[in-house]
Amino acid sequence: MTVLRRRSNLLTVAMLVFLLYSFFPLFWLFISSTKTTGDLFSTFGLWFGHRFALISNIRLALTYSHGEYLRWLLNTLIYSVTSAVGAACLATFSGYGFAKYTFAGRNALLAAVLGTIMVPVTALAIPTYFLFSKVGLVDTPWAVILPSLVSPFGFFLMWVYARDAVNDSIMDAARIDGAGEMAIFFRVSLRSLAPGFVTVVLFTLVATWNNYFLPLIMLSDSKYFPITVGLSVWESETAGGGGSNSALTSMVVTGAMLSVIPLIVAFIFLQRYWQSGLSAGAVKE
Repeated sequence: MTVLRRRSNLLTVAMLVFLLYSFFPLFWLFISSTKTTGDLFSTFGLWFGHRFALISNIRLALTYSHGEYLRWLLNTLIYSVTSAVGAACLATFSGYGFAKYTFAGRNALLAAVLGTIMVPVTALAIPTYFLFSKVGLVDTPWAVILPSLVSPFGFFLMWVYARDAVNDSIMDAARIDGAGEMAIFFRVSLRSLAPGFVTVVLFTLVATWNNYFLPLIMLSDSKYFPITVGLSVWESETAGGGGSNSALTSMVVTGAMLSVIPLIVAFIFLQRYWQSGLSAGAVKE
C-alpha cells in the first residue's frame, strides 16, 4: 500500500507539473494582451502592466485596417470546420471499410496509406502547390481546404477504433434481418464510431486552425488569409515599423490570444459528446 501511495503521489505531482507547463503559455498570452506596447517591454512578463489595456487592445485588433482580423477569423473558421468535418467523414468511411470488409489489395492499400503518415506535411506543400497551380486553385479557399480533407492519421485512428468498437455479430444480425450495408453503417455502426469521429474532428480542427505553411504558400490575397498568416503579416509590419515602438505589437499578442478562444470553446463543447459516446459504448458492452 505504501508503494502504491508513493506511486500515486508521484503521478499526481507529474500531472501538476504537466498542467502548469501547458497552462504557462496561455497565462503569459493573457497577461501580455492586457498591456500596452510600452508595458510589454518594460514590465515583468508574468504580471500586469501599469495600465489594463485589454479592452482597448481588443478594440484595436478588431477594427484595424477595416476589420481585417474578423475576416481572417471567419476564413479560419470556414477552413477549419469544413476540413474537420470532411476529414472525419472520409476517415470514418475509409477506416470502417478497411476494418470490416475484405477485398483484393486491402493489405497493400493499407500499408500505402499508413506509410504516408511518416511523410512530413511540409514536404508535400510544394508539390501540392504545383499540382493546384495546374488546375487554377491557387489563391482560393479550396487550396487550403482540399489538402486538409485527407488525414492519414485520422484514417489510422478510425481503422483501429472501428475494429473493436463495431461488433461483427451485431452486423451479422442486421444482415439476417435484411439490412443492407449502407443501412448497417448508418443505423448500427455509426453510433459506435461517434467517439472516434469526434476525436478526428478535434485533431483536424486544431491542425487546420494552426496551419501556417500551407496557407502561406497557397494564398497571396489577404482577403483569404487565415489567422496564422494574418498575424505574421502584422508581425512583419511591426518589425518594419521599429519593433517595440510599433503599436502593432500589442495587436499581434491580443490577436493571438483571441485566436485561442474558439479552440477552447470547441474542446469544451465537443468533449461532452466524446465522453457520452465512450460511456454509451461501455454500457452496451
